[in-house]
Amino acid sequence: DVQLQASGGGLVQPGGSLRLSCLASGFTFDDVAIAWFRQAPGQEREGISCITEPDGRTYYADSVKGRFTISRDNAKDTVYLQMTSLRPEDTADFYCASTKSVAVRQDAAYDVWGQGTKVTVSS
Repeated sequence: DVQLQASGGGLVQPGGSLRLSCLASGFTFDDVAIAWFRQAPGQEREGISCITEPDGRTYYADSVKGRFTISRDNAKDTVYLQMTSLRPEDTADFYCASTKSVAVRQDAAYDVWGQGTKVTVSS
């Protein structure tokens, strides 16, 4: 059974940090690119970062560039999203997704999705 499981969300004060994890199971992890998306209430889903295989290229949306870092540990079938300098506008449900496509910058390429993990940035 192919699954992605996102975790690590929570409540954090502005300026704080969180690390999200995306654990994969049921497929060959190092064959896929993994991306993080987020969706705030009343807003469209936003792709914020992805990491490719085998070369480990990373991409970031302008809204998170310089604050978020994506990484992967293939031995643990896990991708991480380290989030720093968090802002209230980062509040959202965060999702990870995977694709075998080379079109890693296209949301429609992602065909396996995990459940969301909620991040709330508030004082």
